Amino acid sequence: MTILVTGGAGFIGSNFIPYILNQHKNISIVNLDKLTYAGELSNLMEVTGDERYTFIKGDVCDRAIVEKLFKQYDFKGVIHFAAESHVDNSIENPDAFIKTNVLGTFNVLDVAKNHWMDEPHQIKNGYENCRFHHISTDEVFGTLGKTGLFTENTAYAPNSPYSASKASSDFIVRSYFHTYGMNVVTSNCSNNYGPKQHDEKLIPTIIRKALSGEQIPIYGDGKNIRDWLYVLDHCIGIDLVFHKGQSGEVYNIGGNSERDNLYIATTICDLLDELLPKDGSYKNQITFVKDRPGHDFRYAIDATKIETELGWSAEENFETGIKKTINWYIEKYKE
Repeated sequence: MTILVTGGAGFIGSNFIPYILNQHKNISIVNLDKLTYAGELSNLMEVTGDERYTFIKGDVCDRAIVEKLFKQYDFKGVIHFAAESHVDNSIENPDAFIKTNVLGTFNVLDVAKNHWMDEPHQIKNGYENCRFHHISTDEVFGTLGKTGLFTENTAYAPNSPYSASKASSDFIVRSYFHTYGMNVVTSNCSNNYGPKQHDEKLIPTIIRKALSGEQIPIYGDGKNIRDWLYVLDHCIGIDLVFHKGQSGEVYNIGGNSERDNLYIATTICDLLDELLPKDGSYKNQITFVKDRPGHDFRYAIDATKIETELGWSAEENFETGIKKTINWYIEKYKE
């Protein structure tokens, strides 16, 4: 079976592709990625020699290339990671987010539907088990107060151009299930961290700036809370949802590791003090900067559904996962 993975050179995709190829020897992967600043082919070095892996440079917004690949490879599944995903960038440049996250998702979804289905609720012979898995985010739910959790039934209330574009794509995927009977699943994850994440994100930024002796910027008072999910735990969850999730359903994948941004920074600094001690603590580099517009206070996911229905659970908590993450980045920044 050949599966199309979009955005596979990005952070989560480049962790997922080696994982799924290792787990499923009957699966081949075609990775379609535009290679924007966030895509890094060096993150896929471990699979570049694998005959079951093919890389294609291309944009999900280019319908012609998506149609060509479906004809060439006859995909029996899609795992759709491709997305612009940095909130700050969405504030400065929202149009790129609307194009990639909304139009791009529609293109891949619609081409898949046409390839697998003759008409609404009529699947072509031989395509009965084809599935489109849409990867989304907990940010579509908006923000939480000090209590409560996002469930699969939480009303959408996106607060940034990024989360609004992801919410839009979620609704398009949902509509293809209800209108056409297409076999789709969606997973909404909490904040991922781990190896291969782009330098612009919070945890790589803290590590990088700590090691280079620069100020470590923390928005506002550092009290914004996120539920942190180690990327390999997320990959395991995606695999389960793709293979065993119920068609038309949504699954929240969260790490059950709520930590505020200041805790994240101080924990990383404490670990670096142990691993690479220097004169004075790395914590002395922490500095507070002006908060960003529309900064959601808290995200936290209730992962009960995927835990009970599919048997998933996070193997890492933040304290175990961050040690692995720091060690990976120390090696990266040595180079």
